[in-house]
Amino acid sequence: MKLLPALVALGMAAQAQAEIKLYDQDGTTFSTDGMINAFYVHSDNDERTQSRVKMGFLPNWIGFNFGKDTGDLQLGARSSFWVSINDSDVVRAANQGRGESLGTDTGIDVRQFYGTVDGDWGQVLIGKDFGLFNRTNIMSDELLMGYGQSSDTLGLIDGGNVSFGNIGSGYTYPFPKAQITYRSPVKSGFQAAAGIFDPSKSDTDSSEETPRFEAELTYGTDFSQGSFKAWLGGLYQSSDNPEGDDVETIDSTGVSYGANVKFGGLSLTASGFQSEGIHPASIDNFVADESFEMDGYLLQGSYSFGKNRVALSYGENEGDEAVDFTYENTAVAWFYSVNSNLKLVAEYDQTEIKGTTLGEEENDTVALGAVLTW
Repeated sequence: MKLLPALVALGMAAQAQAEIKLYDQDGTTFSTDGMINAFYVHSDNDERTQSRVKMGFLPNWIGFNFGKDTGDLQLGARSSFWVSINDSDVVRAANQGRGESLGTDTGIDVRQFYGTVDGDWGQVLIGKDFGLFNRTNIMSDELLMGYGQSSDTLGLIDGGNVSFGNIGSGYTYPFPKAQITYRSPVKSGFQAAAGIFDPSKSDTDSSEETPRFEAELTYGTDFSQGSFKAWLGGLYQSSDNPEGDDVETIDSTGVSYGANVKFGGLSLTASGFQSEGIHPASIDNFVADESFEMDGYLLQGSYSFGKNRVALSYGENEGDEAVDFTYENTAVAWFYSVNSNLKLVAEYDQTEIKGTTLGEEENDTVALGAVLTW
């Protein structure tokens, strides 16, 4: 398949992934890939200090890939199961002296379960996969295999949640949704993708007469000792709230964009987005008013030498009109490749929240961990 596990799980865009072939015979293939990571995380903010052992920005996953060459068409499928290793937090009931939640809180989340049909005309994907709006923004994040921002305001310091990378501080999350998506062949470096997605609800009883529409145009080229990549994405959805609501119709829109240039061991990335009627962290959570306007950007640079990669990152989301907040994260990270399957990571993040909507917070986080892939 032409596009298959290249989009395997968002982490694959950041590094080459060596899948393990379990079957390869008579034009049919079946393979597996996966990742396991764990970090010691020390967080310090104005209210408290916390040390945890958690997974990083990406949950652990195991994936399976199928391919079948039928001549004119190439059929494919992918399923990936994302697993949390984070333990639940024991909350003491007021007068009972016992925990409301005990033991581990391991969850399995199916973020990808789709099939593909490839031909000379391009590819059609059916099933569940990540969205297109802000997709390349997050896939190009230098902290993808690291930890990223964590805020006590959003409940990210304790054990129950993952860190957010730069979700909320540079881009929104391209939430996995049921979709039918078309991707064109690559022509002169350009490729277009457009799809219809299961819409998100603005209210329990809201009406969505049409699906959500998302699209992305990418361009890539190689030159002597380097490469260049640019992208532009968009989103549109309309929801009608029940009679009696203050807001009758919500039109949610967004534009995402970015560019990356690599030369030798140096990589520079700038990306951003603008949106109306979308939650500050996730496309799947729409707000109840179009006046919820937001924009964000992410500036990153990294340098690779030998087995080392050092990355600097600054990202920010800012709310306008009906919301007042600035959510930013500054990070420095060091990645060391022990071999092609094992990376060691050391990272420092400073997360700051300002404004009246989310309150005020400053959180400093040190994360030390290891990432095992196959």
